[in-house]
Amino acid sequence: MAEARISVLCSGNGTNLQALIDSCASDAPDSIRGKIIKVTVNRKGAYATTRAEKAGIPTDYFNLVKDGYHVLGEKDPTTLKEARLRYDAALAERILKDKPDLIVLAGWMHVLTMNFLRPVSDAGVPIINLHPALRGKYDGAGAIKRAYEDFQAGKLEDNTTGIMIHYVIAEVDRGEPILVQKIKIEEGDSLSDLEQKMHAYEHDLIVKATALLAEKISAAKVSET
Repeated sequence: MAEARISVLCSGNGTNLQALIDSCASDAPDSIRGKIIKVTVNRKGAYATTRAEKAGIPTDYFNLVKDGYHVLGEKDPTTLKEARLRYDAALAERILKDKPDLIVLAGWMHVLTMNFLRPVSDAGVPIINLHPALRGKYDGAGAIKRAYEDFQAGKLEDNTTGIMIHYVIAEVDRGEPILVQKIKIEEGDSLSDLEQKMHAYEHDLIVKATALLAEKISAAKVSET
């Protein structure tokens, strides 16, 4: 069966990337039927780069400052906004050159603007992301901590938070969920306990969602031939 071409974007350690790499290399029936064609990072020293290189996957370090979109320490909001828009347009161009079938954000700490999302959508390439909260809850950064603070204050509905893999749209963390995992916070759980619970599910969920889409993409490729 034809493989899905997967492009992965990371900013940090790359543990979710490693789970994707391992699944792509596996012969298990539920493994990802795809190939990671490139890993793009936007932070210098991101260990995700090392993980990709060890697996023989091409990497691209593309950064707002290094690549000249704004100077280090820039404070002017207009300059920063314009820089982000130009960077996102260039990022889309770099990614699409590889002709991916799917883009996975695996710890990508940069909110993508329409200058990235529009050309990628026009190319018919879905983008998915992992967010450590349920849909409509704790959008953006610090989701786990905010859920825990609400739990401590008795404000967390059913003492339950969760993780979702969702399609990426312009509204941050509001895209349609692909897979969802609810996670109960128990009395006596510390913030660290909750973080460990969440991380224990993250790798499995991002692999399952990627495998699900890769399967559909592979099947569509076969039907086209």
